[in-house]
Amino acid sequence: MFRKRLNSELGRISVDQFKEAEKAPFALVLDNVRSQHNVGSAFRTCDAFRIGRICLCGITSTPPTPEIHKAALGAEFSVDWEYCDTALAAVARLREEGYTIVSVEQAEQATQLQDFRPEPGRRYALVFGNEVKGVAQEVVDASDACLEIPQYGTKHSLNVSVSIGIVLWNIILNNLK
Repeated sequence: MFRKRLNSELGRISVDQFKEAEKAPFALVLDNVRSQHNVGSAFRTCDAFRIGRICLCGITSTPPTPEIHKAALGAEFSVDWEYCDTALAAVARLREEGYTIVSVEQAEQATQLQDFRPEPGRRYALVFGNEVKGVAQEVVDASDACLEIPQYGTKHSLNVSVSIGIVLWNIILNNLK
């Protein structure tokens, strides 16, 4: 018989402990993400995988909003975030800080997600795009690499928050053990 564990039994760290903890070597860039629920979900997923930074760009909403909070469940307080007018400006700043820019997009010459192996000691900025148009071509052009999530159905895309979860889980749990 399985008994669900209580939240108090999960040994979660506090927001202050999260702020002080070592983070995974990744930042997220959200390029014109329309849905505040997707933004909130990105915060929550970043908290789960101890990603320390999100760049919210263009029309992407910023906290505080009830919709972001509803999906983030408070993760907007643990994960640091900043706003940039454009994703292109965000990736330029992150590159100056030493990040390798990786767009998650269906692109020619893209690396399939399962084949991506982050180099130890490197930091990566993972760019996720708009729910309809994806990552802007100018941002793809400015990227050092592209990752593609293999798909086998009739649709040509996944929800951006689902993509964030798949990519972070794959990279962190499969490659950075």
